[in-house]
Amino acid sequence: MKNFIFQSPTRIIFGKDTELEIGKETKKFAGKVLLHYGGSSIKKYGLYEKVMKSLKDEDIEVFELGGVKPNPRLNLVYEGIKICRNNNIKFILAVGGGSAIDSAKAIACGVNYKGDIWDFYTTDKKAEKVLPVGVILTIPAAGSEASNGSVITKEEGLLKKAYTDETIRPVFAILNPELTFTLPAEQTLNGISDIFAHGLERYFTNTQNVDFSDRLIEGAFKSLIKNTYIVLEKPHDYAARAEIMWIGLVMHNGLFGAGREEDWASHMIEHELSAIYDIAHGAGLSIVFPAWMRYVYKHDINRFAQFAIRVFGAETYFNDMEKTALEGIKRLKNFYKEVGLPTSLGDVSIPDTLLKVMAEKSTSEGPLGHFVKLETKDVLNILKIAMN
Repeated sequence: MKNFIFQSPTRIIFGKDTELEIGKETKKFAGKVLLHYGGSSIKKYGLYEKVMKSLKDEDIEVFELGGVKPNPRLNLVYEGIKICRNNNIKFILAVGGGSAIDSAKAIACGVNYKGDIWDFYTTDKKAEKVLPVGVILTIPAAGSEASNGSVITKEEGLLKKAYTDETIRPVFAILNPELTFTLPAEQTLNGISDIFAHGLERYFTNTQNVDFSDRLIEGAFKSLIKNTYIVLEKPHDYAARAEIMWIGLVMHNGLFGAGREEDWASHMIEHELSAIYDIAHGAGLSIVFPAWMRYVYKHDINRFAQFAIRVFGAETYFNDMEKTALEGIKRLKNFYKEVGLPTSLGDVSIPDTLLKVMAEKSTSEGPLGHFVKLETKDVLNILKIAMN
């Protein structure tokens, strides 16, 4: 196990009707906020009215910026920064999923920065004075509600980049599983894929003697698989929705990566897919990860065999650990297929015409990952495997 510092300062307010506490929680930080959200769903299902009433009951002045899209856009971040500067706003409230939260984090970093916010996503620069961000989560997926990361897409050049800094963790996150009851099955599944991928990026590591966190991640995988089948059959099952929402947060707040080297190559490869083709991040991950696993599994066959046995209950082939390892990859891919997630580029109608372009873009700043360092040719081979 490696040396580490673990800190997760986000206050978690979890359970039924907790969104009604938003006014009291926000009032602790500011009397004026930017309410940042996506489309019409928060108004359609009544969440918007509840939020506005709670904020107004605390005499909080509200400025709004909706329109956040999946793979949140830089241009909307610029607009949010301008609104905050012009109105002396000192707090950002994100209502939605990872896209709204990531966009809110970017705005929070940019308000007091004299340069271009994109600097933080493309250089080593760090934000020095970040506005606090609060969250009401409606889509369990990205884990951004308690993470130190933000991913933004710049449409000019089709660039999708990440920024990581402890200062951008939200100060509080409200999680009511009931708010996820109305999610379409596709959106639920894309979120589950994203959550699963956050565990995979940490699980496949070169760090030795990490049995405790191995088993934490494995337990999260098993619970996530179990509850996926439940919510597909019973979308309003509170207990299953609660498990998925909690797993999504803990899988990406840093706990499961403490003391171990993480990979993140598959996420970087997927960023090129969603930057160019604008597919859902979770859909891209369910395509990329099995292909990545097939390409790198020989680097540590025993770890892949452990994954197969502990997570999917695969038979142990003592004389052929490679067979066991491959069985685990097969079962993961079959799980994705069975629940309705795409597992090949063909499933989402992505042709092979830009595979080389995506491979070159993803490695433009150097090799990807840590479990196995991937050069351009390696990424291209993974994308070729992902075609089928």
